[in-house]
Amino acid sequence: MARKLGRTTDQRMALLRNLATDLIIHERLETTEAKAKELRSVVEKMITLGKRGDLHARRQAAAFLYNAEANENEDAVQKLFSDVAKRYEERQGGYTRVLKLGPRRGDGADMAIIELV
Repeated sequence: MARKLGRTTDQRMALLRNLATDLIIHERLETTEAKAKELRSVVEKMITLGKRGDLHARRQAAAFLYNAEANENEDAVQKLFSDVAKRYEERQGGYTRVLKLGPRRGDGADMAIIELV
């Protein structure tokens, strides 16, 4: 069963869209373990769209990811299709890695790093 992360559906979707966009841009995030594990499946699907590379896949990715700037001349979707997807051409799934960090100081939440392999 999918994790609800203590949020309503639209809040949860917004959170995952934000995290997915950030992970594609920065390629490494520190977040809670539950969010990292939930984000994993979202980002894997985005990279699979990137590997498909046709116009429909590009539009599906653009509909999900926020149009944040990866650098001065490309946004997250462009980076996904031109850079990230090319790296995983030969790889069949397993594009992300979740590393556990231990509890967070303030509230003891289990923290993790999620990164593109």
